[in-house]
Amino acid sequence: MSDSGHVRCEFIFRGTVQGVGFRYTTNRIAEGHDVTGWVMNKPDRTVQCVVEGAPDVIKAFVFEVQETMAGYIVETTECRTAASGSFSDFKVRYD
Repeated sequence: MSDSGHVRCEFIFRGTVQGVGFRYTTNRIAEGHDVTGWVMNKPDRTVQCVVEGAPDVIKAFVFEVQETMAGYIVETTECRTAASGSFSDFKVRYD
């Protein structure tokens, strides 16, 4: 994936988002989009997702996550910055 025009978005998903397969579903959805980054559970019971790619691709990716997991998500916050280009794939993180 080239870095031309790419952005980095950090999403925090709140609700009943742990213990429901959220990370694995997000990882599977990422396979269908040209994105890199990671998803992980946070100690405060939220799920954090950092993703890089073209803005329209990220929009489609997060829309699919939100639609697929709609029954579990109460709120999604987003922070957008410049892409770092430091990810080679998308994965579930455990730290």
